[in-house]
Amino acid sequence: MANAHLDNLAARHARLDASLAAELKRPLPDAAVLRRLKREKLKLKDELNREPAH
Repeated sequence: MANAHLDNLAARHARLDASLAAELKRPLPDAAVLRRLKREKLKLKDELNREPAH
């Protein structure tokens, strides 16, 4: 169960990373979108680090 949760968090983190990269490639990246994506990515990273590995 914990493994599936960690996999889900890791997948969401990867999707956010891809979204962030795509936004940065735009000619005029939206600063608000970048902030939101970075904040979400950091929250997920913190959650991944808090989860005990079973």
